[in-house]
Amino acid sequence: MSEETKKTEAAKAPEVQEVAVEATTESTETVEVTETTPVAKEETQEDFLKNFNWHKYEEGIEAVDESKLKEFENALEGTVGFVKERDVIEGLVIRITDRDAIIDINSKSEGVISLNEFRYNSSLAVGDTVEVLVDKREDSSGQLVLSHKKARVIKAWERVNNAHETGEVVNGFVKCRTRGGMIVDVFGIEAFLPGSQIDVKPIRDYDQYVEKTMEFKVVKINHEFKNVVVSHKALIEADIEIQKKEIIGQLEKGQVLEGIVKNITSYGVFVDLGGVDGLVHITDLSWSRINHPNEVVELDQKLNVVILDFDDSKSRIQLGLKQLSSHPWDALNAELKIGDKVTGEVVVIADYGAFVEVSEGVEGLIHVSEMSWSTHLRSAQDFVKVGDKVEAQILTLDRDERKMSLGMKQLHPDPWTDITKKYPVGSTHTGAVRNYTNFGVFVELEEGIDGLVYISDLSWTKKIKHPSDFVTVGDSLEVQVLELDVEGRKLNLGHKQTQDNPWDAHEATYTIDSVHTGTIKEKNDKGAVVTFTDGVEGFAPGRHLEKEDGTKLGKGDTSEFKVLEFSKEYRRVVVSHTAIFKEQEKRNMKVAAKKSAEAEKTTLGDIGGLADLKKQMDAKAKKK
Repeated sequence: MSEETKKTEAAKAPEVQEVAVEATTESTETVEVTETTPVAKEETQEDFLKNFNWHKYEEGIEAVDESKLKEFENALEGTVGFVKERDVIEGLVIRITDRDAIIDINSKSEGVISLNEFRYNSSLAVGDTVEVLVDKREDSSGQLVLSHKKARVIKAWERVNNAHETGEVVNGFVKCRTRGGMIVDVFGIEAFLPGSQIDVKPIRDYDQYVEKTMEFKVVKINHEFKNVVVSHKALIEADIEIQKKEIIGQLEKGQVLEGIVKNITSYGVFVDLGGVDGLVHITDLSWSRINHPNEVVELDQKLNVVILDFDDSKSRIQLGLKQLSSHPWDALNAELKIGDKVTGEVVVIADYGAFVEVSEGVEGLIHVSEMSWSTHLRSAQDFVKVGDKVEAQILTLDRDERKMSLGMKQLHPDPWTDITKKYPVGSTHTGAVRNYTNFGVFVELEEGIDGLVYISDLSWTKKIKHPSDFVTVGDSLEVQVLELDVEGRKLNLGHKQTQDNPWDAHEATYTIDSVHTGTIKEKNDKGAVVTFTDGVEGFAPGRHLEKEDGTKLGKGDTSEFKVLEFSKEYRRVVVSHTAIFKEQEKRNMKVAAKKSAEAEKTTLGDIGGLADLKKQMDAKAKKK
């Protein structure tokens, strides 16, 4: 076997490897022995054919001597038209029919190949030279069987392997898209082109490469699974490597370079400087605040950038865009001063305040305390939102430090200026419940003026544990000014003071020892809260809940209670159910004691009368 044939056998594709190798022997009818045919040393070709029993061999009766078959093959080598199976040779197209192409390989007969194997070559014509594989020297009908497809596969794998080993640049036809990349036809083999290997920059439109012929490098071959991976990026990287080294070698801080926007992320923009990538952080894109880099730049945009910094290896390059324009503070109106009114847009909001852009790149802070005359601080979101156009007054201005503070409330009159006239002590007003705490309710009388109603000043009669049990935020509440502190900007308000004190009337009703009907509202270990028909609540200690039969009143029970204690100042009423029947028992005991005393007195009187009668009788007897 020749060296060329051995290489062909080693590089053949799976499709060719699956073709069964059938031992084919030449019949006496297909081999013509001429006088020039070489003969073996021990036996001539003619003697071998004459003496060999072909019938027994076909019937499987007599085995063939392998050495003799080998001698026969050697004898045929070199004869005109002799070909070996599995050989890849060139053939000439001598005729084309509707379905087949007739190929001459200079053998004893022509071969027939289906035109389906030439679908890729629509310009196939008579006289063309094509590569073919000798599939069978003879089929059952004695026809030479050839395959152009298998020959292409074998030759293709030879070329692909050679290109991989030598680094040769090959041409490929991009057939279609696939998951993660593209399918490329290289020498008739379908190779995979990963999306990351198409170009040095991210590819957003894969379809632009379909049905195009491009140059590639074979970067990986999996011989086990017959997979080929190609790369177009490798060619580009090789081309720009020299350029990249030149650029890196010349990098200097402050240098201005032209680049192309390669990628945009939420934190910045990657710019291709000609094979070297640099990052423009979002804070270095514009002097103004931006939410996303795509507000300033777009993909594939050409722009000039300045080198701000880079590491020792110059692999990480920090770029700037805004640095190419003068700082906005330098362009700020020189006549602008403290006290001037400015207009701007709210760009950022925090709990402590809002940043307002008064001109491009120049921002001032409005602290929440400068948004309203109210002394009760709220969140900045209660006053403004991002995008609002607001007017403010300059409170501080430091051009060197590039800082500015603004105020909104200064554009409105201070409502505390004439507070004593508008809200004198004892005056009654209606305000809105803004919020509440554990100890009271904040009521806003107007913007910038609010006061506190302590929980004890909400109701004359109800015992309120938390203000939310009495009012809700947003409710209108009538209040009376109880105290006014102009310097401290504080108002002490009361709600119950707007109503008559019912305890004036209760004092006459709930006199000591008076009895009233009430219902137990709540009960605990110490006692129970008793509610009476007019809304007054009293407290009955636990020992005063005992009934006459020895049991105790429970929650929801209605009964009579006796007033033990009444305090108008502290709105306190102490009652007892037990005292009612205990007092009756005392009265009953007094009546019984009185009757007993009177009875005893009567008995003793009778005894004294008898004694007097006896004395009289004794006196009469002595006289006699």
